[in-house]
Formats: sequence, structure tokens, C-alpha cells
Amino acid sequence: MGSHTDSTPDHPGPGALPEPATDAGRAGLAALLADPGHAVIALDFDGTLAPIVPDPDRARAHPDTVPALAALAPRVASVAVITGRPAGVAVAHGGFADAPGLEHLVVLGHYGAERWDAATGTLTAPDPHPGVAAVRAALPGELERAGAAEGTWIEEKGHAVAVHTRRAPDPQAAFDALSGPLDALAARHGLIVEPGRMVLELRPPGMDKGVALRDHVRATGAACVLYAGDDLGDLPAYAAVDELRAAGTPGLLVCSGSDEVTRLSERADLVVDGPAGVVALLRALADRLAP
Repeated sequence: MGSHTDSTPDHPGPGALPEPATDAGRAGLAALLADPGHAVIALDFDGTLAPIVPDPDRARAHPDTVPALAALAPRVASVAVITGRPAGVAVAHGGFADAPGLEHLVVLGHYGAERWDAATGTLTAPDPHPGVAAVRAALPGELERAGAAEGTWIEEKGHAVAVHTRRAPDPQAAFDALSGPLDALAARHGLIVEPGRMVLELRPPGMDKGVALRDHVRATGAACVLYAGDDLGDLPAYAAVDELRAAGTPGLLVCSGSDEVTRLSERADLVVDGPAGVVALLRALADRLAP
């Protein structure tokens, strides 16, 4: 695919639909506009729909997210929020429950292991991996031994557990000090480590956002796909869109731009200015698709 070599976010006028910087992205957008009824809009949550905050429990979707999704969701085959969080947490923090107009919304939590459907309000989830409980019990000792206990914070995620270093005196040094020990801890208990923006998540293998996206595109029979993300955990979904495009399904890769992670902006067809830019794009799409 072509790449967006300029990481400066696009700044179109209010309500304008920005133009992707690559041929593949332009083809993906054109396909979406031509046949929205067979389009999947897939979105990460933290950093894409919700601004990154020091305490993940306080993360909330951008205030214009639900109105934008309610305007767009009825016009496409499906809107899927794909997140590493538990699906129920993303639903609560997104304000998605009982919101009118979101019948076509699904939340795929824990990288697709959990599913919440707005149309029915039902949540399906597997039993937790036994290694998660073992890792959870061992983590405080690992943080102490690595000299990285000060300011780090352990997030309970049900089917996973995450260590955040954003509030440490030196967040990057704490992240670096913990990477090796947590890789080893995860491996001892049959888990893997998913690095992100000042966070290391220990979770079961076998599911990632690429797997979740491919499965959802296949299940919906989508003829085109848009994926928006901001962090390293979104790279498998980017790879899935590349594979779909190579197989003839047009796609558009959107990056919710940040200064902390540039690998997505370097690969994206379209870079927007954080969650506010993502929401503006969703609203512009809804406006363009309005009858």
C-alpha cells in the first residue's frame, strides 16, 4: 500500500470530508460512499474515540461520539468498536447502552473475545484464561523487583491485566524496565504482552484486533471497510485491512494522530487530529451519506 509520509493531521473545513493521501485509501473511501450498506466502520476506543488520560478508569468517549455514531450507524452495514478493554467497560465509558440510532453497533471487547450487541443489549464472553489470575497475583512483586513500583498502576481487565507507567516519575524508563520481566512472566503462564502507549497488557494469545476485524468483516459480508486506531495494538487491524485490500475488498486506514506513536500515522491513508478528528470524520461521513 502507499503510505502517508506526512504525519501532520489533515484539517478540512467544518463538515468537509477529508481526502485520503493514498490511492488505496481513496479507493476505499469511494467504495464506502458508493455502497455504504455493505460497509463496516471499525474503530478502536482509547485514543481513537476517547482521549488518553492518566487514569484509564476515567476515560470517556469524546462527547460528540454517540451523536456521530447514531447518525452514521443506520447508513452502513455495521459499526464495530474493537478494543482490548472488556466490552462492558467500553459500552459504559462510551455511553453506548440504550442510545437511540445505534442498532447496528457492536462492541468487540478483549480483542474480539467478548461481544456486546446494541440491538439486543446482550454480552457474550468466554471463561477467563487461568494464567491471568496467576499473573495478577505475581505482578506487585515483579514491579518491586524491577524498581518500577512507584507511580505504576495495575488495571484489572477481567480476561487480561495491564500495567500503566504514565504516572511514574519517568514513564518511559519504567516501561523499558518492565518490558523484559513482564514478557517472561507472561510466557510462564501462557500469556503474551501487548505493548501500548505507556502500558503493557498481559493477555491470552490467539486474539488480536486483526483477527477480530477479519472475523467481523466475514460475518457481515462487508464489501469495504474503514478502520481507525491510534496505538501499536491497532497494527494487526491495519495488516488485516491490507490483506483484505490485496484480496479485492477496498479499505481505508485512519490514524487518530498523536505524538507518542507514529507507526500508524506512517502507514495510514488518512491522519486526523485525535478523537475530535475521528468524530468529525464520522460526522462528515454521515452527512455525505444522508438521503
